[in-house]
Amino acid sequence: MLIKNGRVINPATNLDEVTDILIEDGKVSKIEKNIDLDDKEIIDAKNKIVIPGLVDVHVHFREPGQTHKEDLVTGSQSAIAGGFTTVVQMANTSPKIDNEKIIEDFYKKAQELPLNVYTVSALTKNFKDTNLVDMEANLKAGAVAFTDDGIPNRNSDLILNAMEKAKKLNTLISFHEEDPNLIKQNGINHSKVSEKMNLYGSPTIAESSFIARDVSFAIYTGAKVCVQHISTALGVDLIKFGKEHGAYIYAEVTPHHIALNDSSVLKYNTLAKMNPPLRSEKDRLRIIEGIKDGTIEIIATDHAPHSVDEKNREFTKAPSGIIGLETSFSVCYQNLVKNNVISLNKLIQLMSLNPSKIYGLEGGDISEGKNADIAIIDLDKEYELNKFKSKSSNTPFKGTKLNAMVEKTIVKGKVVYSI
Repeated sequence: MLIKNGRVINPATNLDEVTDILIEDGKVSKIEKNIDLDDKEIIDAKNKIVIPGLVDVHVHFREPGQTHKEDLVTGSQSAIAGGFTTVVQMANTSPKIDNEKIIEDFYKKAQELPLNVYTVSALTKNFKDTNLVDMEANLKAGAVAFTDDGIPNRNSDLILNAMEKAKKLNTLISFHEEDPNLIKQNGINHSKVSEKMNLYGSPTIAESSFIARDVSFAIYTGAKVCVQHISTALGVDLIKFGKEHGAYIYAEVTPHHIALNDSSVLKYNTLAKMNPPLRSEKDRLRIIEGIKDGTIEIIATDHAPHSVDEKNREFTKAPSGIIGLETSFSVCYQNLVKNNVISLNKLIQLMSLNPSKIYGLEGGDISEGKNADIAIIDLDKEYELNKFKSKSSNTPFKGTKLNAMVEKTIVKGKVVYSI
């Protein structure tokens, strides 16, 4: 395969120029101008960007046990439509992904999928926060990290022990940082917005208090730690503090926490309900500053499908979460690059190179000799999504005019998605 005339952007090598890419045996074999080969499949990428395939380290494909919302096949179709070539599924399935057999079964199914799909392991058995999983065994079975995402860990002694083990095993733990004891209702920020809805909601201290604990533990143990879907200004400051004190601590943020604030709940109702909730405009702007100054290093969707019936309930009874894979790049491009917050190169780092490096995955780099995992995107193409590859459509971005349409997704040299 030969990709011609595209603007190739590869942050791993600081490449940003119009050139050609030759792909052979699933790998990038040559990057140079004016490659001419008559016997190759040719893709003309003129006026398009050609970038490393996007990498999302936080998705919920709901398999096993919740496949009325999503499954590995539909989740994968949603991912490749969004330009993703690698994703990592969370472990809060039914049953939880907490032992070798479930992990091995997962990878047997994942072999048939059109992109690279990995899984984390639960950190504690059945998310009970009382007994750690066999971390070494689950790593050997293929888990790429550990998390009880969705159920915040309250057992501080266990968390300290887990970090010490993670340090010895050179693996990563990611944390859902919300103290349930401080939350009256999930999915909405404690603010004037929640008061208008006669709800108390979730105060920012619920997040920042747990982040403070885990930053302290990360400094103490030297373990590699990631704070998931950060949402508060103080949380960003605490991550920055941890980095300044030598902690191997990272933070991910979702496209919706970049683009929206808590007033969106009044417009979109349960479609804007998620954990952690959308916060104030002050929090949103501090998150954007955290992206700009390098405190936040990963953008991840927290793709969380739910059925129409589940979301079409009164606010306190509807589940939290929105889908994000098919709109992620466009939402971030519009809010960060078009608004002159960061460069296009940095956005690709946040959505491809950085998550690959932090989670130890192959990806985020289309240098010669690397896997040909590539997305081709038309930055000038305007579109709106009303129908999704996902089984679900629970997103406030449905029907929104977006820029930067993914035209092709290529995994190991094979076109797996094309408009």
